[in-house]
Amino acid sequence: MNTAVVADRPVTRRRRVRQFVPPQHGAWAMLLLPYTVGVALAGPRWPHLPLLGAWLTGYLLSYYAFQAIKSRRPSRFTPQLLVYGLLAAPLAATVALARPAVLWYALGYAALLAVNAGYAWRRRERALLNDLASVAQSCLLVFVAATIAGVSVTRVTPAFAVLLLYLFGTVLYVKTMIRQRGDSRFLRLSVGYHVLALAAVVWLDVLLGPVFLLLLLRAALLPARRLRPVQVGMIEIWCCLVVLAGVLATL
Repeated sequence: MNTAVVADRPVTRRRRVRQFVPPQHGAWAMLLLPYTVGVALAGPRWPHLPLLGAWLTGYLLSYYAFQAIKSRRPSRFTPQLLVYGLLAAPLAATVALARPAVLWYALGYAALLAVNAGYAWRRRERALLNDLASVAQSCLLVFVAATIAGVSVTRVTPAFAVLLLYLFGTVLYVKTMIRQRGDSRFLRLSVGYHVLALAAVVWLDVLLGPVFLLLLLRAALLPARRLRPVQVGMIEIWCCLVVLAGVLATL
């Protein structure tokens, strides 16, 4: 047997896997945090399981759909669109059949996805408004989880607000660490935002103040350090866990 061919097989398999996994590692926290908070606060129900599947495969489907829009060559992404479309559709249908009330959120998601599609067409996916639309989509999942459990959305509205403040602040902070590194004006924007977010959270629940004070300190101090993207990501995973613990303990 040709050893070169054998050695090349794992590489080929890894390459194929990478074709179906977006290089957006930070997105997973933004996807899983609101889901976890929503299910924990509302109480788990069986439709939350297909909801998680529909949510993750729907994200993957949208990622490659926007890549197709951006590239103007949708045929390049036909395999990914077919795989994730076929996975997401029955999962989403299961949730809708179990809890038809969740269909009310479809209009909101459609509008936010239209914003993403517009920025993808203009190849400006890093625009702040586009990031805010993506953050809003994730945070809306708190309401979806509550609706599935038959819990009033007012019960989880404070958690929705806290997560929205945290995740949009994370978008600003990460930009100061990577794409906008060294931009003093953007750093002031990020720090100023975190000051306002701290004030807003203290108004919602003073016990969350220490959590957002920690986020403010990381936004103000870490941009002065030269950290690799993987280090930025690891720090943000810890921050995400701190926010999760704080929300579940106080709200």
